[in-house]
Amino acid sequence: MLIVMRKTADEKAQEEIKSFLIERGFDIHQSTGANRVIIGVIGDTESLPEADIKAFPGVLQVVRIAKEE
Repeated sequence: MLIVMRKTADEKAQEEIKSFLIERGFDIHQSTGANRVIIGVIGDTESLPEADIKAFPGVLQVVRIAKEE
């Protein structure tokens, strides 16, 4: 799963969502660009509802990565 943060998302918003994910046993990888921060979520995210992630302040988009068959 990839979480794209809004340009306007501050450090507090980023830390809040990262803490949420880590507390649930996911590993994360953050990529910080000039205009966006992308948080890669590593683990079985099927049980993680997109709506829960989108509800966090600063989240622009949630992208699910399809499982390999």
